[in-house]
Amino acid sequence: MIVDAHAHIYSQLCGLTGSGVTEPLSYGKAKLGTGQVLRFLPPLASETRFPVEALLEYMDWVGVDKAVLLQGPLYGDMNTYVHSAVQKWPDRFIGSAYLNPMLASAPAVFGHLVDELGFGVIKLELSDETGLCGIHTDLRLDDKRFVDWLWEAADSRALTITPDLGSIGGRSYQTQELRMLIEAYSNVRWVIAHLGQPSPHIWLQSEIDAAWTEQVELATYPNVWLDLASLPHYFRDEDYPYPSVNRIVRRAIELVGVEKLLWGTDIPGMLTMLTYQQLRDLIMRHCDCLSQSHKDLIFGANALAAYD
Repeated sequence: MIVDAHAHIYSQLCGLTGSGVTEPLSYGKAKLGTGQVLRFLPPLASETRFPVEALLEYMDWVGVDKAVLLQGPLYGDMNTYVHSAVQKWPDRFIGSAYLNPMLASAPAVFGHLVDELGFGVIKLELSDETGLCGIHTDLRLDDKRFVDWLWEAADSRALTITPDLGSIGGRSYQTQELRMLIEAYSNVRWVIAHLGQPSPHIWLQSEIDAAWTEQVELATYPNVWLDLASLPHYFRDEDYPYPSVNRIVRRAIELVGVEKLLWGTDIPGMLTMLTYQQLRDLIMRHCDCLSQSHKDLIFGANALAAYD
């Protein structure tokens, strides 16, 4: 079985970042609150949206059996849409819930999403640029305003939490705080997104390498994994097949072992750089450090251990 452990769907863009509302434009573009226009999708359709049916077509085309549907503030609250996709195609999707734990309504929303709708995964997009740390500039993972209820509730239900801690050096890169949570709440399964967001400077600056290594090594805990989504984005000055991706995957295996890595793509955003087939082949064919047994783990078994 092949599992894409990091995918997105959105019926319409209704996101919010620290810069303001995400406004959908046409032909794959959207405007951030700063006024900056970004390309979210290839210009294949007049509406900038990525419905679940489109994801299914991509999965069937490339031979992906299952996908984990993650969420974040940039796209907006898609809880109802993701839940309906999982209900309709339970054998194809694992759904994550969107939750802003800084809101007063968060405990009630959590109860509805987890206890009533049955979500077993919560994505916490914390990055400064497009996540909760941009919206709430004082957000800390050990913040007493929500730590006393959220982590206890997640632990008692043995949920999976997928934190994206943003880029190295940012306010959201809260490795030590996450370590404390991992140690305190061992019933939670943690999947750190984007392999800790490596930087091309990792090979040149020891302090960047040390910060990245510290976050990746959190996966030495038995209840922690790392997904490999968007790796070409961090080395975008290179050409396909991005030799630094092979190098960084090899390094991660040396640090935490192949059983802690999950293949993921960050589709549809990464379709502006590569095709879905290339996103699969980048790890499947071009990472020469992987044996077939390694690929079986990275492309399926590890994701099922972390999410299913």
